[in-house]
Amino acid sequence: MTTPGHVLIACDKFKGSLTAREVIEHIAAGLRDGMPDVQVRSIIVADGGDGTLEAALAAGFERMPVRCAGPTGVPVDTAYAASGDPVTGLALVEMADACGLIRLPEGRLNALGASSRGVGEVIAAALDAGYRRVVLGIGGSASTDAGAGMLVALGARFLGPGAVDLPDGGGALAQLESVDLSGLHPAIEQTTFTVACDVDNPLLGERGAAAIFGPQKGAAPEDVRLLDGALARVADLVSAQTGRPMAGAAGAGAAGGVGWAALEVLGATMRPGIELVLELSRFAEAVDGARLVITGEGSLDLQTLLGKTPAGVAKAARAHGIPVVAVCGRSLL
Repeated sequence: MTTPGHVLIACDKFKGSLTAREVIEHIAAGLRDGMPDVQVRSIIVADGGDGTLEAALAAGFERMPVRCAGPTGVPVDTAYAASGDPVTGLALVEMADACGLIRLPEGRLNALGASSRGVGEVIAAALDAGYRRVVLGIGGSASTDAGAGMLVALGARFLGPGAVDLPDGGGALAQLESVDLSGLHPAIEQTTFTVACDVDNPLLGERGAAAIFGPQKGAAPEDVRLLDGALARVADLVSAQTGRPMAGAAGAGAAGGVGWAALEVLGATMRPGIELVLELSRFAEAVDGARLVITGEGSLDLQTLLGKTPAGVAKAARAHGIPVVAVCGRSLL
């Protein structure tokens, strides 16, 4: 006699080892080996970083190809995911696939020179196509530039001595003298932006973008100090124009300050990345009637508890009264 109800597999990638789809296939194969009659359903999930675009496409979104600048300016082929028509639909943009760490040439970190320009170019493509609801996943970033590159791609100017446009990268912002937001894409004011973010760090200071995340992107201690000062300069000049200083807001320090730029200039709201992706992936429908949910990621550790995919899936499953187990490469919990 079989137990009623299906098993739902809701997994993220095992970074550097298996894609989310491969993880799901292996788990499903193991289940069927032990229980040949088991009903298995699956969804790909992510937390706003790399894999978020794949999760949206797996949920039925359409891939809209875009060529943009990678984190060091080398062109990359990426896409945004679109659902519905431009007027009433939704465009999802993943920063990691446009200009994140996974796009660094040969994986070489570039703390001072990496830019967020590429994600701005993808956003601009979605706006040009008519989309007025944009979800922006900002995990996995390579840059610490306060989102300046993103804003430049959307029409802003960041000027140094002699009113000359500064080169890309957070390091160059130490020479910033003025900011011109007058050329921003006209559709921004008519667009609702939602940021998928799993950190609550402010932009500046000891818990800010440079101090906490800069070293992961190759920043030496002196680079961290330079970047933090540059981000402060950007924030002061921009907030003087917007009148809504957001440097201290939760999540402003995400993605090297792209979180701040989205809040301050794009008027975005923030949501936990995994919650947003579960909603787009229609998790509530997939889990209905399930007897078990299986989730997982490469490493279960303290970061998992701060809002990574397995914790988010477990929370959502618990709300439906469904037990959860996790599969991982290692567990440090």
